[in-house]
Amino acid sequence: MKTLGMFLIMVGLVMLVYTGFNFVTKERVMDLGPIKIEKEKEHSVQWSPIVGLALSIAGILIVISTKKKA
Repeated sequence: MKTLGMFLIMVGLVMLVYTGFNFVTKERVMDLGPIKIEKEKEHSVQWSPIVGLALSIAGILIVISTKKKA
């Protein structure tokens, strides 16, 4: 359980610093035999910093609760 708590803390801190990422996909627009036309499409994934804070707090609570039991 302690490992899960530490993992949640680390993921939460990373999510606080980086609030999203972008990636690019290629979409085929036209295909005429040997001629292929593709278009790059950019996608964005964003999340609220509150999610990172919640994960960090949950991880801290898990680590604290496992210390009390041991």
